Amino acid sequence: MTSPGTRADAEAEDLDVEEALALVKENPGPARRGPAHPGRDGHGTPAPHHPADSHHRATPWPEARATAERAARAAARAARRTPVAVPLDAALGLTLAAPLAALTDLPSFDTSAMDGWALAGPGPWEVRDEGVLAGHAEPAPLTDGEAVRIATGARIPADTTAVLRTEHGRTDERGRLHPTREVGHGQDIRPRGQECRSGDQLLPVGTLATPAVLGLAAAAGYDTLTAVPRPRVDVLVLGDELLTEGLPHDGLIRDALGPMLPPWLRALGAEVRAVRRIGDDAKALHRAVTASDADLIVTTGGTAAGPVDHVHPTLRRIGAELLVDGVEVRPGHPMLLARLKDDQHLVGLPGNPLAAVSGLLTLAEPLLRTLAARPAPEPYTLPLRDAVHGHPYDTRLVPVVLRDEGAVPLHYNGPAMLRGVAAADALAVVPPGGARSGQEAELLDLPWAAGGIGVCFT
Repeated sequence: MTSPGTRADAEAEDLDVEEALALVKENPGPARRGPAHPGRDGHGTPAPHHPADSHHRATPWPEARATAERAARAAARAARRTPVAVPLDAALGLTLAAPLAALTDLPSFDTSAMDGWALAGPGPWEVRDEGVLAGHAEPAPLTDGEAVRIATGARIPADTTAVLRTEHGRTDERGRLHPTREVGHGQDIRPRGQECRSGDQLLPVGTLATPAVLGLAAAAGYDTLTAVPRPRVDVLVLGDELLTEGLPHDGLIRDALGPMLPPWLRALGAEVRAVRRIGDDAKALHRAVTASDADLIVTTGGTAAGPVDHVHPTLRRIGAELLVDGVEVRPGHPMLLARLKDDQHLVGLPGNPLAAVSGLLTLAEPLLRTLAARPAPEPYTLPLRDAVHGHPYDTRLVPVVLRDEGAVPLHYNGPAMLRGVAAADALAVVPPGGARSGQEAELLDLPWAAGGIGVCFT
């Protein structure tokens, strides 16, 4: 016996993740509040001249994001990952790798759209003693002048001409049913196949599995969805100074990134397989990196050139290719992206919390989004409600809340601070030199922006 979902799954056997990626690229995500206006630096302002001895390796911020996306496309081609059949209760946030075709008519039989009476012919009607409930076998046909009590969703008896809503009928002293308003033929009946016929394509490849998509799939007869598998991520938390519980003391501080990164990465479409605490141990870092078979390794801290910054030496030791080594962005300048294998990458995040968020959105987000075959959001801009100081040469990412079609910059936006971004709806992309009040700024939405959190620190 064929289980629900098998036919569409079989039809998708030759479709791989790379092809799903291509289809998503052809069908980008929905447009946002307004268009972005990219200039030579990607956000509307001519990029200033950099001194010859400044940032000699750093990559401009828009180019860094594009590099991460290209790296993910190359990795998808190299890996040739095949789509997977995922149970509906585990498919939220995945991208369809096969069209969603109806496995049945919807509805699959004529049903009542309302509580009331099923009627045959003109009234008044004699009412049967027994009623018709949803989920029961097909009821006996009606004859002209006959009615039967019926519940919403119940199967319509054969020869029914209309459904009379409960509030639109009355019975006389002899028990006969009379309408209190005109009854039209077919009224409040959902005919078989009204929404779709078996075989109709309901959703194309590249559709994101939202809660509504899961509901539609279930209604259409599916137990599983054929989807692009989640990119697998291992997180390595570096630093001897980090505590996992209690108050900071004796030069030790609480680890903010260990609790923050896994759920954020999951919101970006990843499967976080492990969070390992390495400390400042070069050998342990080398062992962890070389032992991982994740699609992406994310490290925290150790990306600069200090005495215990072991990420660069480890990458050199294993022969990794540095695709991005520093980005012209504040905070987060010392972030990096490396190709370890054709189908494996490492994103090195700075250790300061807000700088790590910057690296997450600059490098990890486009890479994971592309590996997961999610459509890229259309860029949009809003006017800044206050002026924002800029870096002379680098892009700045500043937490903002969205109010009345404008973006309000938040305080507490230093590299080591999370107080601002914890209340933010988005990060504003501030060009080199800063932005004046009222100037349009590109915005990067945060995954929880629709959560309705109204706290702000302006």
